[in-house]
Formats: sequence, C-alpha cells, structure tokens
Amino acid sequence: FSYGENTDALKNISFEAKPGTLTALVGAPGSGKSTIVNLLPRFYEATSGHITIDNIDTKQITIESLRNNIAVVQQDVFLFSGSINDNISYGRPNATKNEIIRAAKIAHLHEFIESLENGYDTKIGERGSQLSGGQRQRLSIARAILLNPPLLILDDSVSSVDAETERLIHEAIKTVVYQRTTFIIAHRLNT
Repeated sequence: FSYGENTDALKNISFEAKPGTLTALVGAPGSGKSTIVNLLPRFYEATSGHITIDNIDTKQITIESLRNNIAVVQQDVFLFSGSINDNISYGRPNATKNEIIRAAKIAHLHEFIESLENGYDTKIGERGSQLSGGQRQRLSIARAILLNPPLLILDDSVSSVDAETERLIHEAIKTVVYQRTTFIIAHRLNT
C-alpha cells in the first residue's frame, strides 16, 4: 500500500488470521499497524497484492456487505451528539432496549449509565464531550458488541486511559472477542 507515488507504507506483507482467532499487531507509531487494518474494510484500497476473507478477494465483495461484517473500535472514538442509546444502537437502529442494555453491561458501562439522571436517554454532547475518554471507549465497544460482527478491529483502544479504565476495557474486550476473528493494534506488548 502506498499513500502516494514512491512512498510505500506497507511492502511485502503477508499473513493469515484463522477464523475465530485473535491477531495482535504491535509496533511503534508509524509502522503500518492501522494501515493494515484500514485495508480490511476497504477504508483504503490496496495498491498492489490482494486481501481475502474466507478465500474471497475483498475487491469482489460490496463495500456495504464487507462493512456490515466488520466492527471497528478506534483510538479516537467518533460519537454523535445524540443520546447514549442512539450512539450504542447506531449500527443497529432496530435493536431492542434489552439488547442495548446487554451490550452496555458487557462493555462495563451499564452501571455508569444507570447513575445518570436520564440513563440511556442522556445526551452526550458533540463527539461525546460529556463523557470521559474511557467512557467513550466503552460506549464504542458496546456499539461493536451490539453489531455482533464476525470480524472485529480494536485499534489501540486503551492508549489514553487510566489504569482502572484500561482494566475495565480489557474485561469488555475479553468478552467481545470470544469466537470471532479479532485484530488488536497496540504500541505496548502487554496491551
């Protein structure tokens, strides 16, 4: 993959991730970890070579179908100014209240939400400004849990949180990665 002419960001990369396994991409900033996982849902198109999922070249899969089967929890979480409920159910607007609550419980966010005056109907402000970094991360994890995709990408989702919040996020991640193909990006091996 190249961002421009004669500027290879990735070169001679080849690996296989078996279905249902966890693959960790660990390395220094700028080493290509995020670029690799951004190629999977075709946020970027590979400039050479190919990427296959279940032996099908991703270029032969519609973007809609591909992205309906992949959830991404990014370091910089994107949230909407609506309610907590709306943000968790963004990818599944027809989800039931019980499904949304279950996802929030798995993400270790339910008790916090219940402590708010308006609970799941609480407006979170532009880009989730009313929430801490860890709460935004856990809300994004709840969204991924609710989607229940066969492929999950966690892009450095604990880099900017305190130790206790990191522990809660790790607990949520342990639950969500079970029986799905997962890619975790981290700068530190212990993450």
